[in-house]
Amino acid sequence: MKSIDGKARTISEILKGKRYGIDYYQREYRWQKKQVKELIDDLTDQFLQSHRPGNPRGAVARYGNYFLGSIILSERDGRQFIVDGQQRLTTITLLLLLLHRKQGDRKDRVSLEELIYSERFGERAFNIAVEDRSAIMTALFNNSVPDTTDASESVQTIVARYQDLDELLQEQAEDIDDAALPYFCDWLTEKVYLIEISAASDEDAYTIFETMNDRGLSLTPLDMLKGYLLAKITDIGQRNEAARLWRERIEALRKLGKDEDTDAVKAWLRARYANSVRERRTGSENKDFERIGTEFHRWLGDHAEVLGLKSGEDFFRFINDDMVFYTRQYVRICEASMRPVKGLEAVYHVAAFNFTLQYPLLLAPLRLTDAPDTIDRKIRAVAVFLDILLARRAVNYLSMTHGAMSYAAFLIMRDIRGLPLPELVETLQKRLAEQGCDFDGTADGRRNGFAGFGLNQWSKRYIKVLLARMTAELEQASGMDSTAAKYLVEGRGRYEIEHIWADHYARHRDEFASQADFSDYRNRFGGLLLLPKSFNASYGDLTYPKKRKHYVSQNLLAWSLHEQCYERNPGFLAYLKREGLSFRALEEFHKAHLDERHALYRQLADRVWDPQRLSGEERE
Repeated sequence: MKSIDGKARTISEILKGKRYGIDYYQREYRWQKKQVKELIDDLTDQFLQSHRPGNPRGAVARYGNYFLGSIILSERDGRQFIVDGQQRLTTITLLLLLLHRKQGDRKDRVSLEELIYSERFGERAFNIAVEDRSAIMTALFNNSVPDTTDASESVQTIVARYQDLDELLQEQAEDIDDAALPYFCDWLTEKVYLIEISAASDEDAYTIFETMNDRGLSLTPLDMLKGYLLAKITDIGQRNEAARLWRERIEALRKLGKDEDTDAVKAWLRARYANSVRERRTGSENKDFERIGTEFHRWLGDHAEVLGLKSGEDFFRFINDDMVFYTRQYVRICEASMRPVKGLEAVYHVAAFNFTLQYPLLLAPLRLTDAPDTIDRKIRAVAVFLDILLARRAVNYLSMTHGAMSYAAFLIMRDIRGLPLPELVETLQKRLAEQGCDFDGTADGRRNGFAGFGLNQWSKRYIKVLLARMTAELEQASGMDSTAAKYLVEGRGRYEIEHIWADHYARHRDEFASQADFSDYRNRFGGLLLLPKSFNASYGDLTYPKKRKHYVSQNLLAWSLHEQCYERNPGFLAYLKREGLSFRALEEFHKAHLDERHALYRQLADRVWDPQRLSGEERE
């Protein structure tokens, strides 16, 4: 093997003016939303550790660095080819495209174009030069997203991840606002590093790649934790049994999806043992919660005695009892988050908000001695608490990202760890009362809750969840077979947010002074429904009186606008009477009717996310 060059380089150094090829056998871009979300959470969390509003731009030079891993390059015919690392570089390029668009023409914008593409002899080429990606990358650069139904897997995935990145940055807008945007761009390009490993030939590059992935350097934190724990078990029989149990549990976790084995161990250790969290100020050190998230194998080695791990017997029990119990519960919770499971529907509802911190919170109150029914009731109680909390945050436009919620999530997790069921419910009720926001707004008056809630780029994801839950609740309470999952499924037959008013200001000039006033009111929550995509395409542009007759064949929330819903529908009518809900048919739909509907949605939401639902889990 010839010489190998490995250097730490910034994103700017890696991408500026560069052009990389990818061999045909590894051209597909396959990152999923989970990986993109983890990247954005990590990047924004690291940036916000250093950034403070009012800092001069020059202060970014002193912000903390972030290490993004390594890439392996080979040189052939005067070109550099990526042997390993194209998933990360493609995702970073998509992020740069998005940041380029978001900066617009502002005077303090950070120039990112040279990190996205380069020009030679009048020819423009993107930094990752793959022919079938050129058109879509050009379209995204020009702020256009064409139909990719018949495109390659990579092109479809690129568009999906670009849209995910857009949504994720929207969620971070409270912390990384317009003022902070150029700071974040500076930090991303100059303070985020990759290790660039360059080899003189393909043969050498592939040898490096195989060595890193097939030998000692491929050991993950999970592998190292396993080795550490097993090495501490002195009895051969116990060690073999522990190894068997570990293998069995890891295989079960891997069936759930990529990285679920690692995520499960993080959730277990955080839920059971994390006793500290990093302070929310510049320069603070990572504590238990953060270290378990990044280096749990080292953290456990440093805390073994504190955790009571002293003898070989202790380490055996740690795997035989703790690890087996908590990873089995993780599997149950994970499966319930992907599709509704009877008795654990609330877990699915929380997952619909894309709240990734739910797993350590749901595991925290569980004890090895809990009966199966008690375990389910504890999980259900925490999930109901989180469901109410997240719905309240949504209508107040409060972020639910890892960075925004991790500190509060840790405090709740610590407070409910191992609690008996009655104390758990009491603590959750107290925490809910102390959160500082409900459907009426925030305690400081900065957010006005339901009164000002409507559709925008940030809220659209949560509005779909809220409408799905409210529609399903109305149908279930009226005796119909329904679930929120029916309205949240993606792909063919999916439901979309439908405006009751078509986007025609001219039809409403008598009630609104301007297009802007009309558009703002049209997006209010009370003017929205969930309907099949095919319905929106066929009838969405009609006037309300013409559209209304087609609502008869749709879900109950839409159907309730038509008088036929109130004929021979005893379950629905009984529910309205029992709950005092002011549903009524509306032949016209003017501004006053939208206000009425908005207030009605508030009534329905109060029942869906009623804190009294926690009380049903009080007794063991």
